Amino acid sequence: MKKNWLEEFEIKDLSPKMNIDKSDYDVFEDKDLLDKFRNSIIQELIDNNISDSSKLSQYINEEIDRITDGYDLSSEERNHLFNLIENEVNGYGPITELLDDKNVTEIMINSPNEIYIEVDGILSRDKSISFINDEHIIRTIQRIIQPLGRTIDSANPMVDSRLPDGSRINAIIPPLSVKGPVVTIRKFKDDIDSIESLIGNGTLTPYMARFLDACVKAKLNILVCGGTGSGKTTLLNVLSSFVGNEERIITIEDAVELRLKQEHVISLETKSVSYDKEGEVTIRDLVRNSLRMRPDRIIVGEVRGKEAFDMLQAMNTGHDGSLTTLHANGCRDALNRLETMILMGEIELPIKAVRGYIESAIDLVVSVERLSDGKRKVTSISEVVGFDGEQIELKEIFGFIKHGLTESKEVNGEFILHDYVPVVYEKLLSRGIEVDDTFEEIKKKLAKEEKKNKKKN
Repeated sequence: MKKNWLEEFEIKDLSPKMNIDKSDYDVFEDKDLLDKFRNSIIQELIDNNISDSSKLSQYINEEIDRITDGYDLSSEERNHLFNLIENEVNGYGPITELLDDKNVTEIMINSPNEIYIEVDGILSRDKSISFINDEHIIRTIQRIIQPLGRTIDSANPMVDSRLPDGSRINAIIPPLSVKGPVVTIRKFKDDIDSIESLIGNGTLTPYMARFLDACVKAKLNILVCGGTGSGKTTLLNVLSSFVGNEERIITIEDAVELRLKQEHVISLETKSVSYDKEGEVTIRDLVRNSLRMRPDRIIVGEVRGKEAFDMLQAMNTGHDGSLTTLHANGCRDALNRLETMILMGEIELPIKAVRGYIESAIDLVVSVERLSDGKRKVTSISEVVGFDGEQIELKEIFGFIKHGLTESKEVNGEFILHDYVPVVYEKLLSRGIEVDDTFEEIKKKLAKEEKKNKKKN
């Protein structure tokens, strides 16, 4: 093995060792003093209105020298103060670099010194950034949401909105949050917006992709389900991209996240209650209104309440090809949750009628899951095939089987296609949608097996 020159000549490394365990929060221990410096310098910058970016760094340095004169700051503390001011002036405070980093898909701020990030599906604590105190977090939230026309304070302690790049921000502060301000920012990778990218990272197979493409083009009603952060919205966005450019698409969301590239897209967004407790517009209001807007497709970002019944009504009254998502751990759970949401609405219906509504409205249920290794997989594509007694019957077409973990802790598994010819396959053929011969081969195989069994009997 090749040695470096220190090892070769047996010289001890005398260079100073960095304390890699020291977090950003611990660099400047006197938080009251840090906050005092920060407020003084920011106020000076506001008063002097320094707009020339080339002079800004020099001015910040000069202000730091002036404000901290007489204080014995280490070089580490001074650098910390400079970075704090520069990020606040040029961006969104300490999380500026995280927002710019395309590899970071989620940012979670739990307290001034407790920040978590998600990279490639793996959650980890980032000790390289921190806030001064709770007030610093709230100021950063306000800076982010102010251009969006939103506000957060004791009268409005919760906000859910989107950033200009489509990322979603949720913030909640006391008295609703006992611990202090909590911020969750979900970012969306620009390169995960096509079916090719999902195939490339192993979310699904090419054949599964072709099948879903055919189902969307055949105007089947599809429900995408999964847990938080499993990739439901990403998959919905990709499925939506299969819709023809000639169709009029209406999307309905709490905060706009879908990024459709077709020409004829109408995006609707809910409106939160105002200061006077009036003016709220819900998903249900928008679904009802969309029916009067001559839609070819209705795409609802997520159903989570009374709007479930209106969505099913739309599917059952000529608005085929509707797409939506909901939180559930699997295809069966998704239908059960849909049933519960309808029963919790204002309309009183017998359980049998509700299940009949669901059975006639939904064609496919697609389950997506974030596995223990952080990777996202389409774990099931199932179709609704009628009733098994009083329960809605689901039949799985594609699945994902887990075999355990590899030495590197990655999930070892495989996608499977069941020996089964889906009912929806006949719908695809009847609507002139071409699919490859795989299901025809399965049909022939099953016919041969049936013929053999008849001969035996």
